[in-house]
Amino acid sequence: METMSISEHTTLIGEKLSAYKAAGKKAFVSSSFQSHSLPLLHIISRVAPEIPVYFLNTGFHFPETMAFRHTIAERFGLNVIDVSSPVSKVGQRDGNGKFFFVHNPDHCCYLNKVLPMEPVLAQHDIWINGVRRDQTKFRATLQEEESLGEGKLRYHPMLDWTSKMIWDYRKAYDLPEHPLEAKGYLSIGCMPCTRSFAEETDGRQGRWAGMAKEECGIQTEFVKGSSNHQSS
Repeated sequence: METMSISEHTTLIGEKLSAYKAAGKKAFVSSSFQSHSLPLLHIISRVAPEIPVYFLNTGFHFPETMAFRHTIAERFGLNVIDVSSPVSKVGQRDGNGKFFFVHNPDHCCYLNKVLPMEPVLAQHDIWINGVRRDQTKFRATLQEEESLGEGKLRYHPMLDWTSKMIWDYRKAYDLPEHPLEAKGYLSIGCMPCTRSFAEETDGRQGRWAGMAKEECGIQTEFVKGSSNHQSS
Protein backbone atom coordinates (compact mmCIF):
# COMPACT_ATOMS: atom_id res chain seq x y z
CA MET A 1 0.00 0.00 0.00
CA GLU A 2 2.75 2.45 0.95
CA THR A 3 4.35 2.07 -2.47
CA MET A 4 1.42 3.91 -4.05
CA SER A 5 1.54 7.66 -4.34
CA ILE A 6 -0.87 10.00 -2.57
CA SER A 7 -2.64 10.68 -5.87
CA GLU A 8 -3.07 6.94 -6.52
CA HIS A 9 -4.62 6.44 -3.08
CA THR A 10 -6.94 9.37 -3.67
CA THR A 11 -7.93 8.00 -7.08
CA LEU A 12 -8.80 4.59 -5.64
CA ILE A 13 -10.99 6.14 -2.94
CA GLY A 14 -12.70 8.33 -5.52
CA GLU A 15 -13.40 5.32 -7.73
CA LYS A 16 -14.88 3.40 -4.80
CA LEU A 17 -17.16 6.27 -3.85
CA SER A 18 -18.23 6.68 -7.47
CA ALA A 19 -19.10 2.98 -7.63
CA TYR A 20 -21.27 3.28 -4.52
CA LYS A 21 -23.04 6.29 -6.01
CA ALA A 22 -23.57 4.53 -9.34
CA ALA A 23 -25.14 1.63 -7.47
CA GLY A 24 -27.61 4.03 -5.85
CA LYS A 25 -26.01 3.76 -2.42
CA LYS A 26 -26.34 6.65 0.02
CA ALA A 27 -23.09 7.31 1.88
CA PHE A 28 -21.99 9.36 4.87
CA VAL A 29 -18.74 9.98 6.74
CA SER A 30 -18.20 10.11 10.48
CA SER A 31 -15.29 12.09 11.90
CA SER A 32 -13.78 13.07 15.25
CA PHE A 33 -11.94 16.00 13.61
CA GLN A 34 -8.51 15.11 14.95
CA SER A 35 -5.37 15.87 12.96
CA HIS A 36 -5.24 12.32 11.61
CA SER A 37 -8.86 12.68 10.43
CA LEU A 38 -8.01 15.44 7.97
CA PRO A 39 -6.60 13.45 5.02
CA LEU A 40 -9.87 11.52 4.63
CA LEU A 41 -11.95 14.68 5.03
CA HIS A 42 -9.74 16.48 2.52
CA ILE A 43 -10.07 13.63 0.02
CA ILE A 44 -13.85 13.60 0.46
CA SER A 45 -13.95 17.36 -0.14
CA ARG A 46 -12.11 16.86 -3.43
CA VAL A 47 -13.80 13.75 -4.85
CA ALA A 48 -17.29 13.70 -3.29
CA PRO A 49 -18.06 16.95 -1.43
CA GLU A 50 -21.78 16.19 -1.46
CA ILE A 51 -21.29 13.37 1.08
CA PRO A 52 -22.36 14.57 4.55
CA VAL A 53 -19.93 14.42 7.46
CA TYR A 54 -21.44 13.54 10.84
CA PHE A 55 -19.80 14.73 14.06
CA LEU A 56 -20.83 13.15 17.35
CA ASN A 57 -21.30 16.17 19.57
CA THR A 58 -21.25 14.54 23.00
CA GLY A 59 -21.39 17.80 24.91
CA PHE A 60 -18.11 16.87 26.58
CA HIS A 61 -15.66 17.90 23.85
CA PHE A 62 -12.80 20.31 24.37
CA PRO A 63 -13.62 23.85 23.18
CA GLU A 64 -10.60 23.54 20.89
CA THR A 65 -12.18 20.53 19.16
CA MET A 66 -15.43 22.39 18.55
CA ALA A 67 -13.58 25.38 17.09
CA PHE A 68 -11.41 23.09 14.94
CA ARG A 69 -14.50 21.29 13.64
CA HIS A 70 -15.96 24.60 12.43
CA THR A 71 -12.64 25.75 10.94
CA ILE A 72 -12.18 22.54 8.92
CA ALA A 73 -15.80 22.47 7.75
CA GLU A 74 -15.45 25.99 6.38
CA ARG A 75 -11.98 25.53 4.91
CA PHE A 76 -12.81 22.23 3.16
CA GLY A 77 -16.35 23.21 2.19
CA LEU A 78 -17.85 20.21 3.96
CA ASN A 79 -21.46 19.62 4.92
CA VAL A 80 -20.87 18.82 8.60
CA ILE A 81 -23.85 17.75 10.67
CA ASP A 82 -23.74 17.54 14.47
CA VAL A 83 -25.62 14.68 16.11
CA SER A 84 -26.20 14.32 19.84
CA SER A 85 -27.53 11.76 22.26
CA PRO A 86 -31.31 11.42 22.59
CA VAL A 87 -30.69 11.14 26.33
CA SER A 88 -30.39 14.50 28.09
CA LYS A 89 -27.47 15.22 30.40
CA VAL A 90 -29.89 14.88 33.34
CA GLY A 91 -30.45 11.28 32.26
CA GLN A 92 -26.70 10.64 32.09
CA ARG A 93 -26.17 10.75 35.85
CA ASP A 94 -26.35 7.99 38.44
CA GLY A 95 -28.38 8.01 41.64
CA ASN A 96 -25.72 10.12 43.33
CA GLY A 97 -25.79 12.77 40.63
CA LYS A 98 -22.44 11.78 39.10
CA PHE A 99 -22.06 11.53 35.32
CA PHE A 100 -21.63 7.97 34.07
CA PHE A 101 -18.18 8.77 32.64
CA VAL A 102 -16.88 8.81 36.25
CA HIS A 103 -17.47 5.11 36.92
CA ASN A 104 -19.07 3.63 33.79
CA PRO A 105 -17.47 5.14 30.66
CA ASP A 106 -18.79 2.32 28.47
CA HIS A 107 -22.35 3.37 29.24
CA CYS A 108 -21.48 7.03 28.71
CA CYS A 109 -20.04 6.18 25.29
CA TYR A 110 -23.12 4.12 24.48
CA LEU A 111 -25.42 7.03 25.29
CA ASN A 112 -23.36 9.68 23.50
CA LYS A 113 -21.87 7.80 20.55
CA VAL A 114 -23.69 4.56 19.79
CA LEU A 115 -27.28 5.75 20.25
CA PRO A 116 -26.91 8.93 18.12
CA MET A 117 -25.29 6.91 15.32
CA GLU A 118 -28.17 4.45 14.98
CA PRO A 119 -30.63 6.80 13.22
CA VAL A 120 -27.84 8.14 10.99
CA LEU A 121 -26.98 4.62 9.87
CA ALA A 122 -30.66 3.82 9.33
CA GLN A 123 -30.82 6.61 6.74
CA HIS A 124 -27.73 5.52 4.77
CA ASP A 125 -26.25 2.48 3.03
CA ILE A 126 -22.51 3.16 3.30
CA TRP A 127 -20.69 4.38 6.40
CA ILE A 128 -17.27 5.79 5.49
CA ASN A 129 -15.00 5.54 8.50
CA GLY A 130 -11.33 6.54 8.76
CA VAL A 131 -10.06 3.87 11.17
CA ARG A 132 -6.59 2.38 10.61
CA ARG A 133 -5.21 -1.06 11.43
CA ASP A 134 -2.30 0.41 13.38
CA GLN A 135 -4.54 2.19 15.91
CA THR A 136 -5.96 -0.62 18.08
CA LYS A 137 -6.08 -4.42 18.25
CA PHE A 138 -9.74 -4.44 17.22
CA ARG A 139 -9.15 -2.21 14.20
CA ALA A 140 -6.35 -4.54 13.08
CA THR A 141 -9.02 -7.23 12.54
CA LEU A 142 -11.11 -5.15 10.14
CA GLN A 143 -11.38 -5.44 6.38
CA GLU A 144 -11.78 -2.62 3.86
CA GLU A 145 -15.50 -3.36 3.72
CA GLU A 146 -17.47 -4.77 6.64
CA SER A 147 -21.12 -5.78 6.70
CA LEU A 148 -23.45 -3.92 9.04
CA GLY A 149 -26.40 -6.13 8.20
CA GLU A 150 -29.52 -5.31 6.18
CA GLY A 151 -27.41 -4.65 3.08
CA LYS A 152 -25.43 -1.85 4.70
CA LEU A 153 -21.63 -1.61 4.63
CA ARG A 154 -18.91 0.23 6.44
CA TYR A 155 -16.04 1.29 4.17
CA HIS A 156 -12.57 1.88 5.63
CA PRO A 157 -10.55 3.74 2.98
CA MET A 158 -7.67 4.56 5.35
CA LEU A 159 -7.37 1.08 6.88
CA ASP A 160 -3.86 0.34 5.58
CA TRP A 161 -2.51 3.85 5.88
CA THR A 162 0.21 4.41 8.47
CA SER A 163 0.92 7.38 10.70
CA LYS A 164 3.71 8.37 8.30
CA MET A 165 1.33 8.31 5.33
CA ILE A 166 -1.11 10.51 7.24
CA TRP A 167 1.71 12.92 8.08
CA ASP A 168 2.98 12.94 4.48
CA TYR A 169 -0.51 13.72 3.15
CA ARG A 170 -1.00 16.52 5.64
CA LYS A 171 2.38 17.96 4.71
CA ALA A 172 1.70 17.70 0.97
CA TYR A 173 -1.56 19.65 1.28
CA ASP A 174 -0.53 21.89 4.17
CA LEU A 175 -3.33 20.64 6.40
CA PRO A 176 -3.57 22.15 9.90
CA GLU A 177 -3.06 20.47 13.25
CA HIS A 178 -5.62 20.14 16.02
CA PRO A 179 -4.61 22.89 18.48
CA LEU A 180 -4.35 20.48 21.43
CA GLU A 181 -1.62 18.40 19.77
CA ALA A 182 0.93 21.10 20.57
CA LYS A 183 -0.03 20.60 24.22
CA GLY A 184 0.70 16.87 24.11
CA TYR A 185 -2.75 15.51 23.27
CA LEU A 186 -2.27 12.90 20.54
CA SER A 187 -5.62 11.09 20.80
CA ILE A 188 -8.37 13.55 21.56
CA GLY A 189 -11.82 12.57 22.72
CA CYS A 190 -14.08 13.97 25.39
CA MET A 191 -12.53 16.16 28.07
CA PRO A 192 -13.23 13.90 31.08
CA CYS A 193 -11.64 10.83 29.47
CA THR A 194 -8.64 12.35 27.65
CA ARG A 195 -5.13 12.85 29.00
CA SER A 196 -2.09 14.47 27.41
CA PHE A 197 1.01 12.64 26.20
CA ALA A 198 2.87 14.11 29.16
CA GLU A 199 0.58 12.15 31.46
CA GLU A 200 0.48 8.89 29.50
CA THR A 201 2.97 6.62 27.72
CA ASP A 202 1.55 6.60 24.19
CA GLY A 203 -0.98 8.41 22.07
CA ARG A 204 -3.92 6.01 22.27
CA GLN A 205 -3.43 5.55 26.05
CA GLY A 206 -4.34 9.19 26.40
CA ARG A 207 -7.94 8.00 26.08
CA TRP A 208 -9.66 6.37 29.08
CA ALA A 209 -6.43 6.47 31.09
CA GLY A 210 -5.98 3.62 33.53
CA MET A 211 -8.81 1.56 32.01
CA ALA A 212 -8.79 -1.55 29.84
CA LYS A 213 -10.68 0.38 27.15
CA GLU A 214 -9.55 1.31 23.63
CA GLU A 215 -12.81 1.91 21.77
CA CYS A 216 -15.77 4.20 22.38
CA GLY A 217 -18.25 1.70 20.98
CA ILE A 218 -19.18 3.03 17.55
CA GLN A 219 -16.50 0.76 16.08
CA THR A 220 -17.29 -2.42 18.03
CA GLU A 221 -21.08 -2.15 18.41
CA PHE A 222 -21.78 -1.90 14.68
CA VAL A 223 -18.83 -3.89 13.27
CA LYS A 224 -17.67 -7.17 14.73
CA GLY A 225 -14.43 -7.56 12.79
CA SER A 226 -13.19 -9.94 10.15
CA SER A 227 -15.99 -12.46 10.73
CA ASN A 228 -18.37 -10.09 8.95
CA HIS A 229 -16.07 -9.46 6.01
CA GLN A 230 -17.93 -8.91 2.74
CA SER A 231 -15.25 -7.90 0.23
CA SER A 232 -12.22 -5.74 -0.19
